[in-house]
Amino acid sequence: SLLEDARNIQRKDPAARSVLEVILLTPLHILVYHRIAHWLYEHGHFFLARWVSQHGRHKTGIEIHPGAQIGRCLFIDHGMGIVFGETTVIGDNCTIYSVTLGGTGKDTGKRHPTLGNNVLIGAGTKVLGPVYIGDNARIGAGSVVRATCPPTAPPSGVP
Repeated sequence: SLLEDARNIQRKDPAARSVLEVILLTPLHILVYHRIAHWLYEHGHFFLARWVSQHGRHKTGIEIHPGAQIGRCLFIDHGMGIVFGETTVIGDNCTIYSVTLGGTGKDTGKRHPTLGNNVLIGAGTKVLGPVYIGDNARIGAGSVVRATCPPTAPPSGVP
């Protein structure tokens, strides 16, 4: 629910002073746009779904394809420029800082990443292709990930 997402953001973001502030002033809005667009997409209204998602992109700077699947309590911080591709799957309780979850341009079918639960991905990271990032993994800022990352993987990225 929107309230659950807002409370999650308030818990994780030290700059968030109240749930009202989170609702009015954070990228929480993109999750609302995405839920509407994803419902339309799942019901075969592809054009309308893309229209809603593009409207959300123009409002927030975050581009989430309507086909992407997002679990509960996603925390997006510093969202400008974030991209989630069509076949992206994001588990529950993930934290994402200004990343791309995209394809390589070479794959067909499942061509975007899958994130397990409780994954943290640092700012500027690119996770590309149909890779799996396991539960509780931590991907360091500035990383380029093109291979599967096992559960509870130690931090990775550019030191």
